[in-house]
Amino acid sequence: MTLKIAINGFGRIGRNVLRALLENDTTDVEVVAINDLAPPATQVHLLKYDSVHGRLDAEVVVEGDTMKVGRHEIRLTAIRNPEELPWSDVDVAYECTGLFTSRDKAGLLLKNGSKRVLISAPGTDVDRTVVFGVNDGELSAQDVIVSNASCTTNCLAPVAKVLDDAFGIKTGYMTTIHAYTGDQPTHDTTHKDLYRARAAALSMIPTSTGAARAISLVLPHLKGRLEGSAIRVPTPNVSVVDLTFMPTTPATVDGINAAIQAAAAEGPLKGILGYEEQPLVSIDFNHDKRSSIFAAPQTAVTSEGLVRVVSWYDNEWGFSNRMIDTGRAMGKFL
Repeated sequence: MTLKIAINGFGRIGRNVLRALLENDTTDVEVVAINDLAPPATQVHLLKYDSVHGRLDAEVVVEGDTMKVGRHEIRLTAIRNPEELPWSDVDVAYECTGLFTSRDKAGLLLKNGSKRVLISAPGTDVDRTVVFGVNDGELSAQDVIVSNASCTTNCLAPVAKVLDDAFGIKTGYMTTIHAYTGDQPTHDTTHKDLYRARAAALSMIPTSTGAARAISLVLPHLKGRLEGSAIRVPTPNVSVVDLTFMPTTPATVDGINAAIQAAAAEGPLKGILGYEEQPLVSIDFNHDKRSSIFAAPQTAVTSEGLVRVVSWYDNEWGFSNRMIDTGRAMGKFL
């Protein structure tokens, strides 16, 4: 069966979902529609030429209201109200605008026939929040509106699961050192968060993240044990999670690294969680489709047993690949 998906919002994640399907030569997922208010010529240009991920190695042709690229023949619309989208042939609607993240708003995409909705952001009152490789096995036919969590939660959750299973997490704090994103200004401007009012490429910017608390949506027994914050930095892509925690049983550097290495090599986290022993930096992980790449040389344990670990992630490409994986998993119940 070919899963038919439609993308609402052809921005960073929407475009990278399509790019990932093309690059992976995916045959069991077909994009049948894209809804975005930008002119088709603009959509095509930004799909073909990407400042972070480079040129698309595929011909893109627009004929009328249809985009043809690779295996995909895609209907283009520019409809503001999602309940008006003519998507009766769509299996999973990918909500990638960042605007319709609550159950009520995302549910509008179901009005004209879409069977399921997958939100490319943390969701409110959704049927399930999924981090692929961690809790996708809990998906059921009753999960109609699903959140793919955030890129940071997708990085943190695999590491947290492995370490909690091996040593237990009593309490911990996560900091994500995060590349700037499109919701930050290039120059100082007004913003309700005065940190985010500042120019993205000129400063390291402390701000908030819900990624640590969102772990409880994926690993419920960790509720209340993890907190976190973010520092946005002047790089365009690739971020890193820095997690400090107290284990419930004593841990060593070698034991921690061995647990992660084993989980990355086989089982549900293979291809999702990576293990890296080389002294690499952020640019080395650009365009890496894994959710989380554990930096083994950074692991540390204090004399009192406090643990510190680090894991990299391409906050665009890895997350976009997981959107495909989660959508495919949802499609099994159709």
